[in-house]
Amino acid sequence: MSKTAIIYSYNTQKSKKVAEKVIAAFGEKEIEAVNAEELNKEVLDKYNNFILSAPTWFDGELPNYWDEFVPDLEEMDLSKKKFAIFGLGDQKGYAENFCDAIGLLAEILEECGATIVGHTSTEGYTYESSRAQRGDSFVGLAIDQENQARQTKKRVESWVEQLKKEFK
Repeated sequence: MSKTAIIYSYNTQKSKKVAEKVIAAFGEKEIEAVNAEELNKEVLDKYNNFILSAPTWFDGELPNYWDEFVPDLEEMDLSKKKFAIFGLGDQKGYAENFCDAIGLLAEILEECGATIVGHTSTEGYTYESSRAQRGDSFVGLAIDQENQARQTKKRVESWVEQLKKEFK
């Protein structure tokens, strides 16, 4: 398995903590952290496997650092690359767009030919709707630090074990 890039904003609090849990579960020698706010085309050229952090902002939006990079992303051929996405959301406070950013980013990446891995079950979550949901699964790992923080470590560890198989 080649080295994997994990891309998250170093300036976030909750996403950074989840990213650190992913890195610890994955193994620091197998993964390389990249600040999402410094993301460029060269980073995407360098790796084949990616773990992206996509917290949902406001009423179902991508963070501004992803919005700024999307135009560059849309011009790329990502057909030989695999992406796994985790995101943070609030099932109670924003039940109508829980973890939408995961789904938004997955849609953009798929339009560029990328393969999305790391789908997880929607079981155990209570929300109204989510762009991250396809059938009975999310297209990534949904994390709710506001209402289910105690489940985060177990969910991350299980997801990372799944990714290790899917990234091969």
